[in-house]
Amino acid sequence: MIPLVLASASPARLTTLTRAGVTPEVIVSGVDEDAALAAAQERHGELDPSDVALTLARAKAEQVSRDHGVDALVLGCDSVLELDGQVFGKPHSSQVAVERWQAMRGRSGILHTGHWLIDDREGADDSTGTGATLGATASTVVHFADLTDAEIAHYVGTGEPLHVAGGFTVDGLGGPYVSGIEGDYHGVVGVSLPLLRELLGQLGVAWHDLLGG
Repeated sequence: MIPLVLASASPARLTTLTRAGVTPEVIVSGVDEDAALAAAQERHGELDPSDVALTLARAKAEQVSRDHGVDALVLGCDSVLELDGQVFGKPHSSQVAVERWQAMRGRSGILHTGHWLIDDREGADDSTGTGATLGATASTVVHFADLTDAEIAHYVGTGEPLHVAGGFTVDGLGGPYVSGIEGDYHGVVGVSLPLLRELLGQLGVAWHDLLGG
């Protein structure tokens, strides 16, 4: 079994991987996201929403790789919601979450989840090389139900939407308020398993190489 480190504090990402048979070690990066985005924009100019997610995923993976010296594959992930060309992360406050849902209800947005993978295995095969690094973004259209003000107030009152990208979940209390998706369900939850499989393949690693037993 090839070890995997998940550079994310998201319980949904951990659960998704675990249910697929992968048991990663979790090391939270502690990246300053605002600083990482500012540095990327200084180098490349204004970022597309999909590139925002990828930039943050890369920053998480690179910080864990740099600071912890693990003998494993390191996976960083980050999700943002695109609505009307704007990028939205976690609301953090009830007021922002209410305003977000008032803007989203009855409409559709795009949930971008960036994935960045670094091969930090000691003695990795020469075809990839220790330190090989690559990433990609999974983008999924999300259709939101036309919630009433009372439904928004109750959902925000649960506290769940304050701490998740875009202010909603599809696999939790927010499930009834998502009327449909176009794309990978797991990407909306927080980690696209098909995309991760493709990235692993580019490193010469098969999905089943991550599975125990």
